[in-house]
Amino acid sequence: MDWLYSNGFLSFFFLSIVLGGAAAFMTGRSVASSWKSRGLLAFYCLLLAFAVRFLHFALFEATLLSVQGLLRDLIIMLAIGFLGYRLTRVRQMVSQYRWQYERVGLFWWRERSTG
Repeated sequence: MDWLYSNGFLSFFFLSIVLGGAAAFMTGRSVASSWKSRGLLAFYCLLLAFAVRFLHFALFEATLLSVQGLLRDLIIMLAIGFLGYRLTRVRQMVSQYRWQYERVGLFWWRERSTG
């Protein structure tokens, strides 16, 4: 767990999870709202991970070119970004095609039964 506490847990929590996670969630919502692909979302999350890594470097003197730090931030950005994407896509499908689909839980939809 040294990698988590090397620059302080609070800096990791607020920069990577709160700030970067909020940006990734909004990016996922935006990509889903414009009916773009998940590949584009993954690219945007990679850019966000670089930005969060730079903030760690600029504000808390962390290592800028840390592969481990970049991968950690990328995994967080991807997880939260795809969460925002999926929640928005489910909402889109069940609201825009309500005659054809119905919500099944938080992350899924299915075709309406006819009968």
